[in-house]
Amino acid sequence: MFACIYVPNFPVAAALRAEPELQAYAIAIFEGKPPLEQIIAVNEKSQELGISPGMSKAQAELCSDIALRPRSPLQESSAHSALLDCAQSFSPTVEDTARDTVLLDLAGMESLFGSLTKISYAISDRATALGLAATVASASNPDAALLAARGFSSVTVIPPGKETERLGPLPVEVLFDDHLQGDPKQAADRLLETLARWGIRNLRALAALPEIALSERLGQEGLHLQKLARGAASRTLVPVEAPLVFEEAIELEHPIVLLEPLAFLLNRLLEQLCARLGSRALATQELRLTLELSNLTGVDDELENPGIPSESDEAESSRVMWGQPPSAVRRSEAPLHRCRQPKFTRKLSLPLPMLDAKVFLKLLQLDLNAHPPGAPIVKIHLSAEPARPRSAQGGLFLP
Repeated sequence: MFACIYVPNFPVAAALRAEPELQAYAIAIFEGKPPLEQIIAVNEKSQELGISPGMSKAQAELCSDIALRPRSPLQESSAHSALLDCAQSFSPTVEDTARDTVLLDLAGMESLFGSLTKISYAISDRATALGLAATVASASNPDAALLAARGFSSVTVIPPGKETERLGPLPVEVLFDDHLQGDPKQAADRLLETLARWGIRNLRALAALPEIALSERLGQEGLHLQKLARGAASRTLVPVEAPLVFEEAIELEHPIVLLEPLAFLLNRLLEQLCARLGSRALATQELRLTLELSNLTGVDDELENPGIPSESDEAESSRVMWGQPPSAVRRSEAPLHRCRQPKFTRKLSLPLPMLDAKVFLKLLQLDLNAHPPGAPIVKIHLSAEPARPRSAQGGLFLP
């Protein structure tokens, strides 16, 4: 048996994972260079307001009730890593099918996690805990599970031999990848147009076509699509060997200066890291925080090569950015182009492997109080070095 985890509307899901407070709002993701930014993804609330992909950002801004966010490859990479962690916490054989889709082999997993239905719901719960709104489907072959995950919502379990019946109501569009571009997309559009002219709207109608006549008109590609529609295709997974890298990052729309908003964002990143480590039964003994700082003077650091700042310059810069307004320090007292750092890195080494986001946050706060960055922060990157949890003797009367 196989399972598929699919995250619909992946750019929006990645943004909501980074900003969970936007769950109750209409949100639209845009990309492109000004002034030609276009909307590429929206959630259901945005669709109700009349916002759709393909609109310009300027058109979407006319709606005051929508939250616009730029597409972030960084957020999508973190969400994809969390998706892989979710799958690999249930099976060692995982295929990285697409950025929003993973397949996993559940052979032999019933003895560990229970029935197939129980495993499917456990996968869905784990994805939710990792901040991903995913659909999960289980079937006797990978492609049937993939089509069910893309076509149905929530959790779907297809018993062996019922693939054609369960997949029948799905539209033929689920047979084609949403991310096709260029020539493959044009070929898929032509094939969909041909099926529409034949009156083929769903997989049940495609599965009922005579094989010989279908082969004469569409060739081997048509037969392959019919096998997919019947849930009869068979193939082996291509396992992914993802390294154990646990990183979370966030790009800020506006630079932050104070420690309190920084701590709020660090808490969110730490909770996401701990959830990912916990899904793999791991802890961490080392945290590395990297802050990208704002270029206050507009001078390129690589060209200037300002060198190591002096202690007096560093103190003045810290006083400017972390407690006093810039007007409190004269320009001659704070040559920021000499003391600023393009990146600020702190490493937190722990005596024992731990997995407590609150403890990590307090330690980072104390460290940042003692060693302030000295400039506004525009990007936060947090990584954890995975380690096996410490073995401890259980109590006699404890479960």
